[in-house]
Amino acid sequence: MEVAQPKDLEEDFGLAKRRYAELRRQKRIFNARNRIIGGDTEAWDVQVCDQKIKEATEKARQETFAAEMRQNDKIACISEDRERRDRKNLCKAINDFQQSFQKPETRREFDLSDPLALKKDLPARQSDNDARNTISGMQKFMGEDLNFYQRKKFQEEQNREWSLQQQREWKIARANQKCTEDLYLKTRLQFDETAKHLQNLESTTRKAVCAAVKEFNKNQALESVEKKIQEKKQDQEDNLAEISNLLCGDLLSENPQQAASSFGSHHVVPDRWKGMSREQLEHIRLVQKQQVQEKLRLQEEERQRDMDWDRQRVQQARAALLFERQQQRQHHDLRRALDCNNLSLAKEQLLQKKYMKEICTNHPTEDYFAQFNTRSR
Repeated sequence: MEVAQPKDLEEDFGLAKRRYAELRRQKRIFNARNRIIGGDTEAWDVQVCDQKIKEATEKARQETFAAEMRQNDKIACISEDRERRDRKNLCKAINDFQQSFQKPETRREFDLSDPLALKKDLPARQSDNDARNTISGMQKFMGEDLNFYQRKKFQEEQNREWSLQQQREWKIARANQKCTEDLYLKTRLQFDETAKHLQNLESTTRKAVCAAVKEFNKNQALESVEKKIQEKKQDQEDNLAEISNLLCGDLLSENPQQAASSFGSHHVVPDRWKGMSREQLEHIRLVQKQQVQEKLRLQEEERQRDMDWDRQRVQQARAALLFERQQQRQHHDLRRALDCNNLSLAKEQLLQKKYMKEICTNHPTEDYFAQFNTRSR
């Protein structure tokens, strides 16, 4: 990679400057508007002057804003320094007040965080009857008193007395248990004899009950057979009566009077109705024929009405088609006239271009611009 030298940079800058000047010259010479119409240099100078005045005004405005911003920043810095200094003085005053009037020893809960509390405190227990040894303190449990040895000797003596007393009670209990077992054995033998006697009585009673139940069941079977015979005979008589009633009744004979309703002659009972009579069927057919004829008449009227509407639609469509054709003819005539006018204008423009081209080829550019400016004035 080559390093750019100052001489190379100067040459590149000069080349770019010449290239930019050449582009501006070509733009000024080959601009068709300026070459044909010309330019108003005085108006351009006025516009340039106005633009410079506007830029100077905007620059002065920006500088004013910048000066005001610097002033505001300076005031803000001064206020921030003053606030920081006041906060520091306030914290220092608070610390001095705490060191002078709010020492840890004067606090109400200092005893909870006193580092010398264990050295100042009393032992956990000074005697067995210490008033500080409460239940919640858990400083004294069973078997941890100061008279442990005397109490232990007294407990051993007490255990020996209890052991002797238990041996005496055990001997008395063994004698009482033996007497109770003898009495239980005698009572059990007496109960066995009573149970045997009751069992014999129960077997005798059961045999008598079985014989009575057997005789009762036999009588019940005879009565059941007799009852079934009577029921079968009664069912046969009922069936015969029902068959005779059905054969002679209105249901199978299809009597039309049984379907008559109590609400009037035009009502029938659905579960007894056997169908319509011949007169009713003829009347229904006659009404159906009348309905068919009425429907045919309505269809004919509808067909005639549709034909009238179709005829009107055809006439309207024909009139619309004729109007559209007339509009198209008028549009074609206008288009033809417009095309003729455009053709004449194109010919005039072509002649004018030829004339301008001849003038440009016969006269130099500077003389043409001077002549054109003189004509415009």
